[in-house]
Amino acid sequence: MKKTAFSIVAFFTGLFAATAQTSYTPVDAASKVHFVIKNFGIRTGGDFKGLKGNIKFHPANPTASLFDVTIDAATIDTDNESRDGHLRQAEYFDVATFKTIQFKSTKVTLSNVPGKYYMYADITIKGVTKPVEFAFGAIAKNGGYLFEGEFKINRRDFGVGGSSISLSDNLTVSLSVFAR
Repeated sequence: MKKTAFSIVAFFTGLFAATAQTSYTPVDAASKVHFVIKNFGIRTGGDFKGLKGNIKFHPANPTASLFDVTIDAATIDTDNESRDGHLRQAEYFDVATFKTIQFKSTKVTLSNVPGKYYMYADITIKGVTKPVEFAFGAIAKNGGYLFEGEFKINRRDFGVGGSSISLSDNLTVSLSVFAR
């Protein structure tokens, strides 16, 4: 009887520990949110910092996963302080009004490629929310996971940059997010 009671307690303790370990916090210093856009036909890139949020990742049951993270819009860094200041203004990211950019999953599934997953999410920029879809990888690392993927968006869908003739409408966002 003692053996059975111990087995039941051990089972539920293990189950609780496994469940508790599925919630992760993004580590900003070990992550990168990067974008690339053409400006006057030249590929120009930049990064955002200030990554915060919660990630619930279940590799064996990806449909139970949830990603809800934000970045600090004012941290935009294109290696050009003058341009960064311009991008913080109302015509672009309007960081005085819209402090964060939010990314929230709506569904996560296994992809057809082994070890890869597929993300359906909503991204909110300047108060405008649009869906994105993309494949991503998840690698167990240092007590957490490294999530990597990329997607394309149209900046004009979010009211970023107006109708600039020198700036491409489409850009690529690359994510390398470590969460522990």
